[in-house]
Amino acid sequence: MIPEYTIKTVTFISAGIDPGKCPSPDRPEYAFIGRSNVGKSSLLNMIAGRKSLARISVSPGKTQTINHYLVNDSWYLVDLPGYGYAKVSKTMREKWTGFINKYLIERPNLMCLFQLIDSRIEPQVIDLSFSNFLGQEKIPFVLAFTKSDKVTINMLNKNRAAYCKEMSKTWEQLPRQFITSSQNKKGREELLEFIQQTNLLFNRQGMNP
Repeated sequence: MIPEYTIKTVTFISAGIDPGKCPSPDRPEYAFIGRSNVGKSSLLNMIAGRKSLARISVSPGKTQTINHYLVNDSWYLVDLPGYGYAKVSKTMREKWTGFINKYLIERPNLMCLFQLIDSRIEPQVIDLSFSNFLGQEKIPFVLAFTKSDKVTINMLNKNRAAYCKEMSKTWEQLPRQFITSSQNKKGREELLEFIQQTNLLFNRQGMNP
C-alpha cells in the first residue's frame, strides 16, 4: 500500500480563461468540475487541507476562471467554473463552456478530471450529459459524489445506483467512483492516494522532464 500522501505546500499559480496561457504542462494535473453549488470549493479546500484555497459562496458561479494551484511542487490541482445554472448571462455561460471544453480537450497533462455529483439528489440530465461528453471526447475522469454527510446511507446508495444505472444505458464500463464529504473529510485519503498512484503513471510515461 502506498503511504498516506501528505500535502506540505499549496501555491496559487494562475487564473485565466485562455487554456493556451496555462502553466507549462510539465507536471501531472487534476481538475475539478461540477454543477453549480455541488460543493466543489469546499471539497477542494478539504483535499488541500486549507480553509480558503477556493472561495466558497452560496451564490452559483463564483469560480469564473481556470485556477491552477501547485501542490508539493509536483502536481497541479485545477479549479474549473461550474456548469449548469449560474446567475450570469447566457453570453457569459457560453464563454465559460468554450474555454472549459478547450481546456479539457487540449490540455496534454490532464491526468484526470473529477466530475462532482451531488449525492443528495437523483440523477440530473445535465450531469449525465456532461459525463457523456467526457466519454465522447475520451477525457479521463472519475465521479466524486459530494455532501455524503447530508444524506442517509440508504439514500446515498440509492442515488449513486440510479446514476450508474442511467450511465449504463450508454456506457459499457463505468468510471471509478468516490464518496466524499468536505465536513468529515470522507474520501480525502482515497482521492489523494488515487492522485499519488496516477502521478507515478505520469512519471513512468516519461512526461515529466
